[in-house]
Amino acid sequence: MFLLKWPVWCIYFILCSSSSGLEIIEHHSDAVICQQAFSDCTIKDGVYNPGDTVDIQFEPSFKLCCEARGNCTLCLFIDTEVSIPTEVENESHSGDDEEEYSENTRNEKSSVTICYQQAASTVPICKKVEFTVNYPILTHQNKSKISMVITDEFHFSSKLSVYPNKLNSPKKEVVAPSEEKVCSQKLRQKYIPVCPVQKFLINHVLKENHIELQIEGNNKSPPSLCVKYEENGHCRRLTQTIIHLSSIAPCMCIQAWDEDDLGPWRTQTCPFNKTGLPSELKHLMWKNISVNVRLSKIFDGSSVLLWNLTAPCRLTGEVSLCYKASICKGGNKERQAINAVSKWRQNSKDVWETQGAFENVDEWISQCVMVKIKGAQQEFGPFCAFDTGRFRWTLLVVGVMLLVSLTGLMIYFLRDYVKKWAWSWRHGGFVKIGKKGHVVLLSPPDVDKSVSESICQLGTQLCSQGFSVSVDQWCRRDQCTMGPLPWLYSQLQKLDTMGGRILLVLNQKALEKTEEWTLLNQDREVGDQQQTRSTYSDLFTASLFIIQAHKRLGTAADRFVLVKVDSPQRQTHSSDRRLPELLQGLPLFWLPSQSHSLAAELTVVETNMEAR
Repeated sequence: MFLLKWPVWCIYFILCSSSSGLEIIEHHSDAVICQQAFSDCTIKDGVYNPGDTVDIQFEPSFKLCCEARGNCTLCLFIDTEVSIPTEVENESHSGDDEEEYSENTRNEKSSVTICYQQAASTVPICKKVEFTVNYPILTHQNKSKISMVITDEFHFSSKLSVYPNKLNSPKKEVVAPSEEKVCSQKLRQKYIPVCPVQKFLINHVLKENHIELQIEGNNKSPPSLCVKYEENGHCRRLTQTIIHLSSIAPCMCIQAWDEDDLGPWRTQTCPFNKTGLPSELKHLMWKNISVNVRLSKIFDGSSVLLWNLTAPCRLTGEVSLCYKASICKGGNKERQAINAVSKWRQNSKDVWETQGAFENVDEWISQCVMVKIKGAQQEFGPFCAFDTGRFRWTLLVVGVMLLVSLTGLMIYFLRDYVKKWAWSWRHGGFVKIGKKGHVVLLSPPDVDKSVSESICQLGTQLCSQGFSVSVDQWCRRDQCTMGPLPWLYSQLQKLDTMGGRILLVLNQKALEKTEEWTLLNQDREVGDQQQTRSTYSDLFTASLFIIQAHKRLGTAADRFVLVKVDSPQRQTHSSDRRLPELLQGLPLFWLPSQSHSLAAELTVVETNMEAR
């Protein structure tokens, strides 16, 4: 009958208020509501004078007080429970005196004073309630309730300290709701004068793969947007008016505001807050739920199974402990409740998470959990802890396979170096592979055109392979400036610094000159002959002296390499002749048929295997 007296808007207003937790009452001035044990209740301004003897329990809160035409303001509502002492003089009365005494005690006057004080104020404001106590109606506990409605001017988010007019009485703090909370409903923005008028209207259109936001407003520039999950969640900026279906959730809210507006007010809409997600989209919500499980040891040596659940919204449900995944569907399960209010926090990724633990679990069989969510048709899981023992064996097998694979790849890609190492071992022992030093190419005496071209081609080829190459035919200017012998000795110094070899190119004339030089050197008649020699003849003769000196030291093969050039016109007997004694023991290669072997010889450098 009470609701029939209210206008339709007020009934709808009350229904809207239930979702945000702020109750609507129809009062436009201070009022008091008493139960039957108290009558003739009135409320008026009072003063703080701690002298009340009545004991009270009270609970302050804020509500919306509205007039009949719809104007609403914040008001302070204090719900009190008053305890009335019933100590009556224990004297005997008879006849008319007893009837007179009973009549007087039945309607005794009393009062209660409640004060409140703003945080920034030092002067309290008090309200005094006077009432008549009807003792026969009081319960056996001698308690009854009084509700006070105070319609003074209160500001959003203001903080009050409320206390009774009695010495040593406890104080209670109450905080007024924020402007955003009070004005979040469209109907409230219309009937609450202090609420700002909504600047934007947010509509959502469900597409095939996304939700499109349509913003209506008077601003010329588009508003700023953000999306948040839960009322107290962090609002993440939106750079576009499209939200993918995988990101929607029942608790999702969209906010819009003007960047130029310095006020805190934002237009907010929560499209699925009341209706929930459409049935065809609920599976997207469940896909965003994840559970991590791990097994841990605590200080007393027992095992604890820790679980962590993340979801876009705070959920209600339960987590149950079960056996390993193969037998997780049956058996008696230990369960833990998930509360949608407490123990949830929003992480840095704007996802809500809660966690728990099952203590004293058997680490060999109890390593999984199942999750049941209110509103979901199925149970999720099992989610199991990682088997560390199996992981170690798997890691060992993978490591061995990886090592074998890397060894095979190294052998494949380094096969040329392996061949060079094997070849060099056959020619003198262990070697260092991969060093490319300096190469000096010396031409034979009286060189012809074809041999000269082959020598230049060999020098170019060695340069392209990364060697430092000096060809006597390329250095004529340096030889004319320095002289042939100083030039040769400068190249020997390079060999001492960089390492490398001297390539002595042989032809028939060079072999004859070597034989002649050997005979003359043995008979010590070198200076008896006077004959004209070319520059190359001087370099070739000097190289023979150097070969002889290194042979005495046993290092000639380390410094010199002999090269012969293949020629179709060369005679078999000339090519098969034994080398002169001076050149015997030096590596000999034919070009171009043995070019690769020559490069391998120049690449390797023998280690110090024997005393030098």
